[in-house]
Amino acid sequence: MLHLVVVIRTLGVLLLVYSVAIIPPLLISVGYQDGEWPYWLIIWMEALLLGWVMWWPLRRRELDLHRRDGFTIVTLFWFILGFISAVPFLFMPQLDFSDAVFEAISAFTTTGATVIVGLDQLPPSILFWRQELQWLGGIGVIVTAVAILPMLGIGGMQLYRAETPGPIKGEKLTPRIAQTARALWFIYGGLTITCATAYWLAGMSWFDAVAHSLTTVSTGGFSTHDDSLAYFDSALIEAIACLFMLLGAINFGIHYLALHKGRIDLYWRQDEIRIFLKVVAILIALIAATLFLSGTYTHPLTALRYAAFQTISVITSTGYGTADFSLWPLFLPVLLIFSSFMGGCAGSTAGGMKVIRFLLLVKQGRREIYRLVHPQIVRTLKIDGRPVAEEVTSAVWGFFSLYILLFAILMMVLMAYGMDQVTAFGAVATCLNNLGPGLGEVATNFIGVSDGAKWLLSFAMLAGRLELFTVLVLFSRIFWRS
Repeated sequence: MLHLVVVIRTLGVLLLVYSVAIIPPLLISVGYQDGEWPYWLIIWMEALLLGWVMWWPLRRRELDLHRRDGFTIVTLFWFILGFISAVPFLFMPQLDFSDAVFEAISAFTTTGATVIVGLDQLPPSILFWRQELQWLGGIGVIVTAVAILPMLGIGGMQLYRAETPGPIKGEKLTPRIAQTARALWFIYGGLTITCATAYWLAGMSWFDAVAHSLTTVSTGGFSTHDDSLAYFDSALIEAIACLFMLLGAINFGIHYLALHKGRIDLYWRQDEIRIFLKVVAILIALIAATLFLSGTYTHPLTALRYAAFQTISVITSTGYGTADFSLWPLFLPVLLIFSSFMGGCAGSTAGGMKVIRFLLLVKQGRREIYRLVHPQIVRTLKIDGRPVAEEVTSAVWGFFSLYILLFAILMMVLMAYGMDQVTAFGAVATCLNNLGPGLGEVATNFIGVSDGAKWLLSFAMLAGRLELFTVLVLFSRIFWRS
């Protein structure tokens, strides 16, 4: 049975925590004198008041948070944040309500699809807000917030299971969920600060360095310039971005263990990370060779530079651009989009279906082929030398089947809205995988997409960020039965 009291109270606490995020753009607006500070003050007061009204009357109620409550809170909170985060965009004359919500959900889900052009002329506070939303979405506002929920008498493990990406959600880095959240926040914040410093030393202004570090580590991909990282035309900046995009796409649990134990070899000992890095290397080599041999770039090092950056940007679902890969020759655009389906590692900020799921699917496929030859042989699937429970394997197959079904339905509905096949395929792929750039008419932005299609794609972004089950389980009748 759903405990409505604990759901409302927890949402109130999370909104109070979220209201703190509005303070930085408020201060930036005052510091840069961009004239937006009255709006930010109003938005901050509204978020604070709404959170207080939901929490204060119920603050003394003692109720446990169950799994059903956790899924409901996570999904509702992401939807609510999508609407609240859209309010600052409503003050932009070129955006209507549908555009504002699409931009906010795209930011918060770290998708990076945009309906805004003319970024270089926007107020600094609005630019920073887009970047900050992606940073918050990367680590997950809820995973961050559970670090303080125990102090308010609210358990957090159910929230962590519902929000954290990856097929094995029950594992914890530390005995208490609050310690787990703090460990993840420490690693995430440390990588962000290091990335910002590296960008600044490479030639970015402090504002650009901080802003881009927020969307690099979160693998979000929003930029403060229309030309994205191509604006800086710096191989060093691109190399820094590649490094931190890869770090953001690697399981943060391994980051914690490697730091805690002082063992960098732990990265290569993980099957998922090892396969992920091998796939990245193979794709870079293949794409660089194709770009050079096709004459797209006449110098092999130039081909390697663009191939490496775009491959890492797409497979980590970041979506930064130094070139429009949709215009690349032969099979390259589709190959890059397909790589986003795999995405990064479980427990990372990257989108996609996650490497570990593909690894399990390949292993199970090989096992079924082996059974055709030796029907009586029992072979256990193993990851990192440990057997994988059959329920995990079944869940992976269920996720994969549901993903393909949802993808097909969304694509056909978009085509019913009048999209051509290439654009519909690219739009669904980029939103469901939380990538950003697509193919066809959505290769650079989503301005030409109809309002109905934007709402549908906003749902796809949320479903992709919460990995389908968390959202779709709310539409099942059995979930609501007592």
